[in-house]
Amino acid sequence: MRPSLAKRTDVLAAEGAYAVLSKATILEKKGKDIIHLEIGQPDFPTPKHIANAGVEAIKKGYTKYNPPLGILPLRQAIAKDVSSKKDINISSDNIAVTPSGKTAIFTALLALIEPGDEVMYPNPGFPTYQTLIDFLGAKRVPIPLIEKNNFSFDMNVFRKKFSKKTRLIILNSPSNPTGGIMRKQDLMEIAHAVKNTQCWVITDEIYDQITYSDAYTSYYGLPGVKDRTILVSGFSKTYAMTGWRIGYISAPTRIMDKIDYLLTHMVGCTATFTQHAILAALNGPKDELRNMVKEFKHRRKFVVSSLNQMPGIVCPEPAGAFYVFPNVKSFNKKSSWIANYLLEKGGVALLSGSDFGKFGEGYLRISYATSMKNLQEGIERIRISLAKL
Repeated sequence: MRPSLAKRTDVLAAEGAYAVLSKATILEKKGKDIIHLEIGQPDFPTPKHIANAGVEAIKKGYTKYNPPLGILPLRQAIAKDVSSKKDINISSDNIAVTPSGKTAIFTALLALIEPGDEVMYPNPGFPTYQTLIDFLGAKRVPIPLIEKNNFSFDMNVFRKKFSKKTRLIILNSPSNPTGGIMRKQDLMEIAHAVKNTQCWVITDEIYDQITYSDAYTSYYGLPGVKDRTILVSGFSKTYAMTGWRIGYISAPTRIMDKIDYLLTHMVGCTATFTQHAILAALNGPKDELRNMVKEFKHRRKFVVSSLNQMPGIVCPEPAGAFYVFPNVKSFNKKSSWIANYLLEKGGVALLSGSDFGKFGEGYLRISYATSMKNLQEGIERIRISLAKL
């Protein structure tokens, strides 16, 4: 008899985007032309001054260990940046640098929840939330994101489900997969609900620099929430640095020792030279970021308009990130069936809304973080393919 793996690994499965990418790659090897609209990755290069700073750091020998919480100059720069953007006051003592935003999420969840704890999270939502809740033995409490509310929480469900058993609420605004931004009144109601309870909040704001109006409200920036809130974020989207793998946590100082120890035993530290690159990003010009967001806004307009001209599709305009989440319920077919049909017959790789949870059924996720040429060809293939259903 062979030894088995730990039971907790039974909950692990491929993330939708990577699974579709793998299938699309196999089709490409067989000669099929595929337009990739499945991966949430800016198609822009990392700005040169950031890349050069990383290279120079390597040349200077910044390739050794550093403290698990990160180098002090970067922690100070992140604290200053977060304080300015959220209109709050934090210091380097609140900051931990992590090797990716996902590591920040994993670390925060490890620090906060016990087996059996109830965890509220957005659904449809980033698949890592659900996977880690299951992996750590907690109880999932999905809160639907409602299309008519621009994909903010269904607050009726929140009010019904929130109780003394609720240990953690996960927020993600702007959202992956919907591109929605949570309404300020909903965020304020959540902040009021957790006050004087044992409930924590994790707010994932990795897309907070990719928004298209002044309507965005940061939960972390609300008054009186910092002592029971962990902000998780990173730089992959903002500076087109997905492969650099660097993120951060901002948390109450009273728990930072435990965050330090978790990172010590999980990763040791985040690569020193990538931290120097981010230091250059935070201290350097933001022109390329502004230009990228401007281009995303242009692409968004094209994609939303084009999809809404197709019979059977209703596509809300996302307020942030670089995804659209069109409603395809009128076709009376499973989202996964439509996504697979568009891949195999139309040559377009995109994601089923159900890849992001049960309340994503009836939707598709399309990333417009690719060139206008690809978007134009991909949207046309979708139009032709869906017209045949």
